[in-house]
Amino acid sequence: GGSLLPTAVLLENVNETTKDCILIMLVENVSGLSEDDGDFSVEMIPELCVAVVTFTGNTDAEEFAKKLNENHRARKQNITARCLEQTKSVRVENIPPNTSSHYITVYFENEKYGGAQRVEVQQLPDEDAAIITFGDQKGNS
Repeated sequence: GGSLLPTAVLLENVNETTKDCILIMLVENVSGLSEDDGDFSVEMIPELCVAVVTFTGNTDAEEFAKKLNENHRARKQNITARCLEQTKSVRVENIPPNTSSHYITVYFENEKYGGAQRVEVQQLPDEDAAIITFGDQKGNS
């Protein structure tokens, strides 16, 4: 196999009232894949208003992110998509006050999101936001 395609896409601005079945439908519509068949999984992180879509096959996540950003349903809900692999840092908004950076780190260091990545969280308490920076897979600084 040549170079690995990015497999994880971060969906931002996911309203905490959004049901995961709605997101799954959106991903299915945009990608033409099926969650039932195990083509992808969706992990909601309602506290951070984000969700992570992980593709199991060799779906081009970049292509998917592009399509999702042009999707009218996604646009209506202000949901935006970015490849996690290409994104070195992510700004997460609307973090509840008193959320520990450890808690955020644990989410993103989870195996599902490539686990091996080093994650640094810089909290911006005045803005209820945080900047999450992913280290590279090999552990080189």
